[in-house]
Amino acid sequence: MHLGTWLALPVCGLAAAGWLCAADNQLSSKEQKAGWILLFDGKTFANWEDPTQKSPPGTSFTIQNGCLKATAHPKIEEDLFTSAEWGNFDLQFDWRISSRGNSGVKYRIQKRVWLTGQDAPRFEDRVNAALAAPPTARPAEGQEYVIGFEYQITDDASNPDALSNGPAHWTAALYDVLAPVRAVPQPIGRFNHAEIIVEGGHTEHWLNGRQVLDIRLDDPQIASSMSKRWGEDTPVYDLLVKQPRARCPISLQNHGDEAWFKNIKIRPLR
Repeated sequence: MHLGTWLALPVCGLAAAGWLCAADNQLSSKEQKAGWILLFDGKTFANWEDPTQKSPPGTSFTIQNGCLKATAHPKIEEDLFTSAEWGNFDLQFDWRISSRGNSGVKYRIQKRVWLTGQDAPRFEDRVNAALAAPPTARPAEGQEYVIGFEYQITDDASNPDALSNGPAHWTAALYDVLAPVRAVPQPIGRFNHAEIIVEGGHTEHWLNGRQVLDIRLDDPQIASSMSKRWGEDTPVYDLLVKQPRARCPISLQNHGDEAWFKNIKIRPLR
């Protein structure tokens, strides 16, 4: 049974419909038999690149009350990456965002690059400059930018990016590419249930049991959006349009705001 068949049911309120939910950060016996893999045990960074073990150590994520928590304004702003790479998959997780906050989950990640003060007028120019001459060592401060596709997580009602740039920057959007349809996030402070399905070039976004987005990653709209933002014949455009990597890590984004993630599980697809 696909969770999306239970439209508009509350997070982990599926038991009443016959779906037996496991406790937080655990798999039910039914999920285990179906091939789900738990990515977060609620207590450790197992299955993730542990930021505290890097040199210098990172503070962009911590573990709090059974959640992976993105911290506000860390000295090194970086995502939290799975230690394994994934090709085709069904990923599910619960999340909540702080007031005015911005975060996301990135997949089909093609590259990671450090932004350490590159001299360029626009953010996009700084990223392309960093790709052309990437820093060779982990810096003591700065931002690691992740080049991939993003399931957007934000406070639609008050985040400046969401307010300024519209539906393609709202929760459950394929960020800066395609707006979600009939997405209804929970009020700020409550957890939402999200799902990302990637199979070949086909991608779906789900929010709280409802499919809100369906697109192929080779759709012409991808190339058009990347051209508008990054410019054609640039490193980022080539990476996101050609997508040379099919097996990639998945990351939880630190965008400088607090965000919480739990019940993270993945099922590999053929």
